[in-house]
Amino acid sequence: MRALQFSQYGDADVLHVAEIAKPHAGAGQIRIAVRASGVTPSDAGLRAGRFGQRFPLPLPHVTGLDAAGVVDEVGEGVTGVLEGDEVFGMVDLARLGGANAEYAVLAAWAPKPAALSWEQAGGAAGNVETATRALDLLGVRDGTTLLIAGAAGGVGTVAVQLAIARGAKVIGTAGPATQDFVAELGAIPVVYGDGLADRVSGVDAVLHCAGAVADLVAIAGSPDRVLTIADLSGEHGIRLSHTAGGPGSDPQALHGLAIAAALAEQGSFTVPLAGVFPLSRGADAHRLSETGHAHGKIVLVTG
Repeated sequence: MRALQFSQYGDADVLHVAEIAKPHAGAGQIRIAVRASGVTPSDAGLRAGRFGQRFPLPLPHVTGLDAAGVVDEVGEGVTGVLEGDEVFGMVDLARLGGANAEYAVLAAWAPKPAALSWEQAGGAAGNVETATRALDLLGVRDGTTLLIAGAAGGVGTVAVQLAIARGAKVIGTAGPATQDFVAELGAIPVVYGDGLADRVSGVDAVLHCAGAVADLVAIAGSPDRVLTIADLSGEHGIRLSHTAGGPGSDPQALHGLAIAAALAEQGSFTVPLAGVFPLSRGADAHRLSETGHAHGKIVLVTG
């Protein structure tokens, strides 16, 4: 099968498509013929070697954490899914990749909603899990006023919709050119940048997905009311949520996949796409991700 991989750390140019053996579903897993798969900032970070000491990778490494496709192999002990079913889901995060390929083994999945295209479903699972986990940890519920910093990005766009579905009021920061985009998702748009604390008040919780952190603690009133998925510095005393293992790792919020699928079928959830690339242009997809200005999810298709 064809797979997007890198054999050495470096910039996007180290990515290449190679012919490798198909993986097989182990116990509790399924294998899918991939129709579309996602690209995330963590993929680019792993490729660049930014996490090399913390997460050393056996090379060559196949990229990608989430995908959608048709089940073609069911592992031991798996029930409720059959060969030929259409699903979306995530690989085993301990592998840190493997989804950007013609076949992928999923460790968590849900039925693909008909309301989502293959491209949308292929880029959904990772962001849905991250957003659900963050909203759970922040205690977002009916009546919560939530500020999402970086509301136009992959996780931000998903978090806006899932928070609104819980009954929350959502304020979302974004650039001047993407205010209408954030408003269409259902959030109250606010321009990020200097003076943010003068433009936003009355917030119960803050989810930091992108951008500066300093003003967010002042807006929330306490670092305990701010959660980040992007700031690794720890300089501002706010909690970093991740599922990469080790100290401080949080359990995955996999229940979010079924919730998002149900909302999609109701017309209350979608996955905005920032770019769709063939597998052969994986390097271009990574370059777009590294700009930090992708509005929605970046996806690779195998066809």
